[in-house]
Amino acid sequence: MKIMSQLIISLTVLLSCNAFAADMAKDTEKAKPSMAYKTAMEDIKSSLGMVPTMFKMYPPEGLPGAWEEMKAVQMNPNTQIPGKYKELLGLAVSAQIPCKYCVYFHKKFAALQGATEAEINEAMAISSLVRKWSTYAYGANLNMETFKKDVSQLISNTKSQMQKNTPSPVAIEAANITTADMAMKDIQNMYGFTPNFLSEYHKPALPGAWKSLRDFHFSPNTALPLKYKNMIGLAVGAQMPCDYCAHIDGEFAKLNGASADELKEAVLVAATVRHWSTYLNGLSMDDGKFRREVDQMVSMMKKKMGAVKTDRQAANH
Repeated sequence: MKIMSQLIISLTVLLSCNAFAADMAKDTEKAKPSMAYKTAMEDIKSSLGMVPTMFKMYPPEGLPGAWEEMKAVQMNPNTQIPGKYKELLGLAVSAQIPCKYCVYFHKKFAALQGATEAEINEAMAISSLVRKWSTYAYGANLNMETFKKDVSQLISNTKSQMQKNTPSPVAIEAANITTADMAMKDIQNMYGFTPNFLSEYHKPALPGAWKSLRDFHFSPNTALPLKYKNMIGLAVGAQMPCDYCAHIDGEFAKLNGASADELKEAVLVAATVRHWSTYLNGLSMDDGKFRREVDQMVSMMKKKMGAVKTDRQAANH
C-alpha cells in the first residue's frame, strides 16, 4: 500500500512537471515576436528614422494594425485632407482633450507641413470655441430637434445667397454692436432669422459671442479656409462628444465644399488622436523623453522632405 501511494505521488509530480513544461513552451512561443510585428517595427524605423518608445511599449499583437492605420491616414500624403490640415485637426482635438503629448506632436508636425503661427493659433481658438458652445448647449439643455431645424434654415438661407451670387448682407460694424438688441438685428440681417440658440443666449454676453462667431468662426476672411475651420469644429465636436457641434460644423463643412470622404477622414483623425492620447497618458511616458523623440522624428522627416525636393529639382533640369 505504501509503495502504491509513493507511485501515485511520483506520477502526479511527473504529470505536473510535464504540464508545467508544456505551459512554459507555450509561453515561450507566445513571447516570440510575430512576423507582422517585426515587419511593423522595421517599417516604423524606416519611416521615422527610429522606433519611438510609444511603439516599443505598445502590445505587440496590436501594433501592426495600429501602425498600418496611422500610416494609411495620418501619415499618408495622398489623403483627401492635405497633411497640414490633418495636423491642425489633430492639434485642435489635442488642445481640448487636453493632451500635452499630442499637442506637442501635432504642433511640431503642423509647422513641418507649412502651417503658420496664425493658422496654428486659429486651430486652437476654433477648438476652444467649440468647447465653449458645447458647454453652453448642454448646460442650457437646448432642444436638439429645434437646433437641427435652425441649422437647416441657416444652411438653406446661406445657400440661397450663394446661388443667387448676391453680395453678403452688410453687417453692422463690430464697434456698434453693444447690446443684445443690436446683435439680434445683425443676426437677422445676416441670416433672415434668429436661431433659437442665439436668441436664448445670455443677453449681456450676446454681443461679444455673436461678434466672435461672425468675425472669426463663420468668417471666410481669416488665416484658415472656412471649410477647414468647419472640419476642425466637426472633429473636436465628434470626439468630445457633442451632438450639437458635430451637427452644425458638419453641415457647414458640406456647404463650404467638404466631401463625404473628407468628413470621414476628419473624424477618423480625431478618433486616432483620442486613441493615442489615451494610451500615452495611461503609459505616463516621461514628457521630456517624448519631446526629444518627437524632435528627432521631425528632424528625420525634414531631411526626407529635403531629399525629395532636391530629387524633383534635379529631375526638372
